[in-house]
Amino acid sequence: MSAYSYGILLFRFRKERLEVMLVHPGGPFWAKKDYGVWSIPKGLPEEHEKPLDTAKREFKEETGFDVDGKFIDLGELNQSSKKIVHVWALEKDLDVASVVSNTFTLEWPKNSGKVKEYPEVDKAGWFDLELAKKKIRKEQIGFIDRLVGIINYSQKEKHLEKEKRYRQTTLF
Repeated sequence: MSAYSYGILLFRFRKERLEVMLVHPGGPFWAKKDYGVWSIPKGLPEEHEKPLDTAKREFKEETGFDVDGKFIDLGELNQSSKKIVHVWALEKDLDVASVVSNTFTLEWPKNSGKVKEYPEVDKAGWFDLELAKKKIRKEQIGFIDRLVGIINYSQKEKHLEKEKRYRQTTLF
């Protein structure tokens, strides 16, 4: 049986360019990984919780922000972990420097007896489409493509320097 996970993909426009907000997983395993590990804020439902309510709660837990508005249903995608992820998009701007995540405890290194608390999300960033597709987990790229199709976005190609294409903030 597959597990379901629900999430919210924020998007905004900067100088007529579409950007999406992604989060980087916290903890020592992910600390030095960048490309292919960022994600849409998402998580598992609690008992009797509605899917969109789960997505909103998980977004709040991972970012510290409440979100509400006109959600765009991007549907479901199967993940390699046999999890099924359902995502909604929302046009909203927020300051990624103000993102605050919940935490988890982990023994690291394994069998060392050293238990520490780590943020579930250690940084968040706004990325243009090209860079977002490199940063995000490959199984989630389809959500970006669906968003582009639904909002009928056509990116005007201008080659920008890498540091001008996104804003990333480390939280911890």
